[in-house]
Amino acid sequence: MIDESKLEEVVGRFAELTERMSDESLYDDPKAYREVSVERAGLEELATKSKEFLEAKSALAENKAELSKESDPSMSALYKEEIHNLEERIEALNDEIRVLLLPKDPYADKNIIMEIRPAAGGDEAAIFAGDLFRMYNRYADSKGWSVSILDAQPTGLNGYKEMVFEIQGNAVYQHLKYESGVHRVQRVPETESQGRVHTSTVTVAVLPEAEEVDEIQVESKDLKVDTYRASGAGGQHVNKTDSAVRLTHLPTGVVVACQDERSQHQNRDKAMRILKAKLLDMERQRQEQELAADRKSQVGTGDRSEKIRTYNYPQSRVTDHRIGMSVKNLSAVMDGDLEPFCRALQAHEQQELLAAEGGV
Repeated sequence: MIDESKLEEVVGRFAELTERMSDESLYDDPKAYREVSVERAGLEELATKSKEFLEAKSALAENKAELSKESDPSMSALYKEEIHNLEERIEALNDEIRVLLLPKDPYADKNIIMEIRPAAGGDEAAIFAGDLFRMYNRYADSKGWSVSILDAQPTGLNGYKEMVFEIQGNAVYQHLKYESGVHRVQRVPETESQGRVHTSTVTVAVLPEAEEVDEIQVESKDLKVDTYRASGAGGQHVNKTDSAVRLTHLPTGVVVACQDERSQHQNRDKAMRILKAKLLDMERQRQEQELAADRKSQVGTGDRSEKIRTYNYPQSRVTDHRIGMSVKNLSAVMDGDLEPFCRALQAHEQQELLAAEGGV
């Protein structure tokens, strides 16, 4: 059973923050107001459950005390029924609170930058990269999020040799962080004349965005900036000016490029946002590796053996290999119905965290 003193602290802290929010002087300090409101919002669900748990425990003790003094069989039966209901509710609240007390992912509420690249499979992998982009775009629409392309390198047949885009909204990283890895597709390519099923792979990287300027510092002396003429879609303009920008972060060797906008300034701004997201992700992975030295990188080499999910078109089946979950509704998944996988992966992560803390 969880430590009730911790729950009392949470309830007390939430009440304190609620009282501070009613202080009009707090509105004169936007930074302080944001800190208080964010902390209060983060505690609200836990505080509500904790208060209900403590009240149920108190009611249970009272009912047990009354039962011990009761001689009337009919009243005793009522007390026993109430005690049974309270014990069931306390057990359920205990499980919910244990999950709420798990360490929070510090990047959970962030927007993301997602990178999709074909790996093994040539043209078919590039086509599937485009299919995945459309899948994530539709999922974002269903969540009320906004999507903006940062860099795109299209190929023929609606494919991409690279697609980099940003998704902004509520807790985007929390929902989509599980998409990082190798996605495998099994289907008959449009270019296949013999009707044979081919296997291709695409890598997906999900990077929490460095939203605050001071969150990731990039010194100008650490940057190499190259400009060049953009290629691909965009009309005559892209071939007449050096609007494309490539940034190289010298200390880490990270290279990013952007050519999707018409002006060099816009492309540089977007490239800097991608660079900061990559540096933030590198720092996140470094911290995680200190806790788990054998943790693999989220994308890997793109080899078929490293797959996290398989999209089998002949059988209309999508399988997530990390949790052994399969759904036979591939068309709905490709149309953006990712929520079942997101929920299952989140529950799996919670169970692993509980097990690591000795909770299961």
